[in-house]
Amino acid sequence: MRRLVVLLSAIVALDITFFAALTPLLPHFVSTYGLSKAAAGVLSASYAAGVLAASLPSGLAAARYGPRRAALAGVCLTAVASLGFAFAGSAWTLGGARLLQGVGSALSWAGALAWLVAAAPRERRGALIGTTMGAAVFGALLGPVLGAIASVAGVRATFTGVALLGGVLAAWVALSPGVPAHPQPMSELFRRADRRLLGGMWLLVLPALLFGVLVVLVPLRLHADGWSGVAIGAVFLVTAAVETVLNPVLGRVTDRHGLLMPIRIALAASVVVSIAFAVARSAPAVAVLVVLSGLAYGGFYTPGMTLLTNAAERRGISAALAFGAMNGAWAAGNVVGPALGGWLAELAGDALPYLLLAVVCLVSLGATLQVGPRYLQPRSRPSSS
Repeated sequence: MRRLVVLLSAIVALDITFFAALTPLLPHFVSTYGLSKAAAGVLSASYAAGVLAASLPSGLAAARYGPRRAALAGVCLTAVASLGFAFAGSAWTLGGARLLQGVGSALSWAGALAWLVAAAPRERRGALIGTTMGAAVFGALLGPVLGAIASVAGVRATFTGVALLGGVLAAWVALSPGVPAHPQPMSELFRRADRRLLGGMWLLVLPALLFGVLVVLVPLRLHADGWSGVAIGAVFLVTAAVETVLNPVLGRVTDRHGLLMPIRIALAASVVVSIAFAVARSAPAVAVLVVLSGLAYGGFYTPGMTLLTNAAERRGISAALAFGAMNGAWAAGNVVGPALGGWLAELAGDALPYLLLAVVCLVSLGATLQVGPRYLQPRSRPSSS
């Protein structure tokens, strides 16, 4: 089991490393191609657009052909997209490479997580999901470092190296034994979905919205105050390090004590951090808030994925279909967050999108007050309903 967790963690870590590498490079591309804040948001959101387009097809592929084959296809597409990013000569080509990477990401995540759930003991699932999410955040930790390296060593050399790593990982996936396919029509997902499933997906939309706005506005704000790509990358590096430690801890907490408490804490903290972003006036204050956002905004992923997995299992929905839907939920937030956040900031300043995010988190917190403790109980004591 440990070897499989390492493999699946490597798959999601590579994907998120490539995704997060754009953050410190965004000011460079804005300057090189003369992009507005809104255009920068569209470039950032193109990855999520690819995930959104491929989310349900990736779940069907993982269910029909098996999680290992879906994960293999995803890793191969990510490697090809990295080459496209390395040799891009225009903003359109960069956007196309990011879009293709999003398609690969949808396949990688649907395959890897369905593979994990099929192999993991139920009483340890929260902890193993937390470990895998910790690896994904470790990829987010490496992403800004990769972007900072690219800003010094060059985009072409750096992302060619990423493509080579993707080829090595694809070979590892191809040589690993898989788990049986669980074919199921997509109609079952829509027919059997309940409040738990929808709640789990919302907890994946929300951090995507929050971080989606953050990764567009913060680099541009820090760059305007004279911060280099390396310095901006360092801020997100520390933030990802915080999330890397946080997610395995959250996984153990959800296994033992249930999901309600960590979800409410994350929502309340996100309200406070979003308001603080809206009123922050200095670059150092913004940098500190980015690190704190790793604790607040990053606190949704493990409880959300655990809730989604529980709901799918309880309703007899294939894990692959559920994780395909998860891809779509996350991608929807990452399409709307960067594009809308950049557009609103361009119209009315950075404070407006942050204040809107605070309102969304506050409303979500209010919704959890209607949920009883039994509704989100520990996974080790599953409900029979």
